[in-house]
Amino acid sequence: MEQLLTIDSIETYNKFFGFETRHPLVAVVDMNTLSEAQFPPELTYDYRVYALFLKQTYCGDITYGRQPYDYQEGTVTSFAPGQVVHVRFAQDYKPNARGLLFHPDLIRGTSLGRGIGQYSFFDYSSREALHLSDDEKKIFADCLEKIELELERPIDQHSKQLICRNIELLLDYCMRFYDRQFITRHEANHDVLTRFEQELNKYFHGNRAELEGLPSVKYFAERCFLSPNYFGDLVKKETGRSPQEFIQSKIIDLAKDELAGTDKSVTEIAYRLGFQYPQHFNRYFKRGVGMTPMEYRRAEAGA
Repeated sequence: MEQLLTIDSIETYNKFFGFETRHPLVAVVDMNTLSEAQFPPELTYDYRVYALFLKQTYCGDITYGRQPYDYQEGTVTSFAPGQVVHVRFAQDYKPNARGLLFHPDLIRGTSLGRGIGQYSFFDYSSREALHLSDDEKKIFADCLEKIELELERPIDQHSKQLICRNIELLLDYCMRFYDRQFITRHEANHDVLTRFEQELNKYFHGNRAELEGLPSVKYFAERCFLSPNYFGDLVKKETGRSPQEFIQSKIIDLAKDELAGTDKSVTEIAYRLGFQYPQHFNRYFKRGVGMTPMEYRRAEAGA
């Protein structure tokens, strides 16, 4: 029977699996110390904390939303508060993973707390897990050991700062490893860019834009079966431009074609491209081109 584990505190997680709680807001856990009997056949995790796990073996089917995890041996999976993950454990599963969990209260008021948003991989979907090389695994493990050593000491006035700095170091390494993964998956990334371009063209073909309005990055990310954050980072790293910049460029190009090649009014063109108000289109076009739609039409007519 499926169980729900709401991880609203470090103590809740540790108590469920039988780990000792050394610090109320952070824990380094070693799943190798657990037995198969401590895992129910299915378990749903409702995360209210941040978590990263280096999984050294296949554990079963993991799904985030409706999508399966893209993971294998030596994979880092990461979760942020508000994410729900379902796991169906393999029959012969033998726990082999190490992880870090930390409560948002730990980093509040720290440089890590102020910069936690830059670690966009926390919002990647489960299909975009991080695959580590052997050397990268060693670095990951070394960072966990530094945090664990600090947790073994009595808490003092330096504890919070040192723990947060070591967590920040680990997250910075994960950012580096993801950058490497984007490069090594260049061929797959190219397929995503091709799909993005196809979907972008398809959106403005016919009357979808007029019916549904301007498209969002989330819309195209979903059609590429990626989370918006991962999709945005992939496109940016591959092209140097954000998905939003691609969308804006497409809209401007289509608007120029309509203004120079048809007799449609500016209002008709605005609605055709998905703008709710013509004034919005005028500002959008001027910001991108440096002149209003009518100024552009006159300039093209006199060329």
